[in-house]
Amino acid sequence: MKVKKAVIPAAGFGTRFLPITKGVPKEMLNVAVKPAIHYIVEEAVESGLDDILIIINEGKECIKKYFDPNITYESAVANENLQELNALLKKAKISFAYQKNLNGNGGAILVAEEFANNEPFVVLFGDDVIYNPTNPVSKQLVEAYQKTGKTILGVQHRPKHEAIKYGVIEGPTDGRYTKIKRLVEKPSIKEIKSTLCSLGRFVLTPNIFKELKNTPLQKGEIYLTNAIAQLIDTEGVFAYEFEGRRFDLGDKFGFLEANIEMGLLIYGEKLKEYISNLLY
Repeated sequence: MKVKKAVIPAAGFGTRFLPITKGVPKEMLNVAVKPAIHYIVEEAVESGLDDILIIINEGKECIKKYFDPNITYESAVANENLQELNALLKKAKISFAYQKNLNGNGGAILVAEEFANNEPFVVLFGDDVIYNPTNPVSKQLVEAYQKTGKTILGVQHRPKHEAIKYGVIEGPTDGRYTKIKRLVEKPSIKEIKSTLCSLGRFVLTPNIFKELKNTPLQKGEIYLTNAIAQLIDTEGVFAYEFEGRRFDLGDKFGFLEANIEMGLLIYGEKLKEYISNLLY
């Protein structure tokens, strides 16, 4: 089945970025020249996903406002950057749903059950901007799904001291594909047998909803990776080691890295010269 739907969970509180996230959603903080979530929607659209659901909470209406057409504003302001946003909006249908009970990323995905309509769909976490100008990561994962017909996790290797923050993949690898035998969420450093980590991109089959409903709470939350782990034995799950520069926007230093590197892509020598002058 062709994959055309994308789900972007963006309902978290962003507590690691307080105090700014008390008034501004983390997803709306600028990375170089655009809000972080703009890059994520852009990735979805460039991957051929033209039906997008963004999951928010009642404190994040400004995300909805950003992607809603505003005829009054557009008629008053002629701006090249606004034209870029409008062009993006014309390429996809973007809708919104509310996660009223903030019970984890698995709870956010459950909100999308009606939207998914018994079809496979891509999940793009709002904490992750992944840059690949020629082959968007979601497109890579959709192609991996079309090859395997199975749930796909987007993965890359991370050092052991970082891997403890993620879902860690174990299983036999063939090229960029790993047939997952075990998926461990945030293992201790002593438990780690692999450094292949799940990094915020998934293609999920409709069966994920049944598993999410049957997944025990962990620290009061439904973990998506725990539900995916239950699919390993019932229908099989693959990981795909994607190509792209991934920025962890859930981390303050990762957010700074994203601004510097994306800024260098946009401003080039001008920014390089500025940084060089700071070093002397």
